[in-house]
Amino acid sequence: MISDPDHTIGEAYEAQKGPDEQYPDFPRRISYLIDPDGNIAAAYDLAGTDLSEHAAVVLADIAARS
Repeated sequence: MISDPDHTIGEAYEAQKGPDEQYPDFPRRISYLIDPDGNIAAAYDLAGTDLSEHAAVVLADIAARS
């Protein structure tokens, strides 16, 4: 979780919603898998996702990259 009052980070990570989307002032719920070099290795848009399964998916992706 990060504070982003001017939406700079949300724009950089393409998490901002469009003006026609529901609750456009709030960013999308996205988590990122960052590789050791600081690059985004995977992005997970959590809209409609069962959060209890999300960690297992991320751990599987980490294992697949090892």
